[in-house]
Amino acid sequence: MILHVYFARRFAITFLLITTVLFALVMLVDGVEQARKFSGLDLGWQRILGLTFLNAPQTINLILPLIVILATITLFISLARSSEMVVTRAAGRSALRALIAPVFVALMIGIMAVGMLNPIVAATGNRYLQLSESYRAGGPSALSISDEGLWLRQGNIDGQTVIRAWRSNADASVLYDVTFISYDIENGPVRRIEAASAALKDGEWSLNEAKSWPLTPGVNAEANAQFFDELQIPSSLTLERIRESIGKPAAVSIYDLPTFIRQLEQAGFSARRHQVWLQTEFARPLFLMAMVLVASAFTMRHTRFGGTGVAVLTAVLLGFGLYFIRSFAQILGENGQIPVLLAAWAPPVASILLALGLLLHVEDG
Repeated sequence: MILHVYFARRFAITFLLITTVLFALVMLVDGVEQARKFSGLDLGWQRILGLTFLNAPQTINLILPLIVILATITLFISLARSSEMVVTRAAGRSALRALIAPVFVALMIGIMAVGMLNPIVAATGNRYLQLSESYRAGGPSALSISDEGLWLRQGNIDGQTVIRAWRSNADASVLYDVTFISYDIENGPVRRIEAASAALKDGEWSLNEAKSWPLTPGVNAEANAQFFDELQIPSSLTLERIRESIGKPAAVSIYDLPTFIRQLEQAGFSARRHQVWLQTEFARPLFLMAMVLVASAFTMRHTRFGGTGVAVLTAVLLGFGLYFIRSFAQILGENGQIPVLLAAWAPPVASILLALGLLLHVEDG
């Protein structure tokens, strides 16, 4: 038990050190990228630094399997150089038993990544998108999906427009049973429009069967209402921005994702991408365990045998290969080529079985 605690502590400390180093590197690189991206807006270093801090958790979440691989490699190479693995084997501990503690720590890291890091990434990512869109577009735009339908907000220097629709087509290019409420910066709501449908085209909404009410104080809205077979309203939104807001499952906390999936389906959108992402997040602890097993299969050997550099490179490349296969399976699942559960759970399970096969071959021949 004491040996397990020792290995677990060493692995956890190594993981934290590598995470800190990579976080600093990510901040440096992303800070330069944010400064380049917003170079023409004169935001100041405080806002650039704020955007960098908001964007960094997404990158750390993305490279988490790489961090686990590097932590495992560093741990077992250090144990091999100090001959602690030799002593462990001489005491009658097999390689698989020595791996219990690091695998358990990787499982805990995966659980915390799903339960804690995922909501943090969703919150910081959403805030980053809001700020960057506000800086670049001159006015914020937002999308929300709830039981009351689909909500959009578009803005410019003159005011804001809130858009609500009960449903949409699959690619979000046409909204049905839609309401537009325009707000002036100083005078509040100034106009309400209801239409049977609204199609987003080049820089404008094209409304069909629309009715418009003025909301100016002292004016009878119904008496001054107007009917239009077709009506065009300027828009700062684009289909790409709307689809990007809808299509990023990482922007929704895992605790809210099941409800969001149901609301997406009610609004007429396909929620398959979000379903695959949800199951992939649930399977993440298994994938991190697989990364530990893969890295240890190539580094649980004494350094006097040589070939340490080749072993480390092989472990990293195999880890990248498994990560690519996992991403490829996720894409196939999102496109409907394979079932959702197969796309999310098959790569981690196959990776664990592959790593166990390598370990048994190396240790027992």
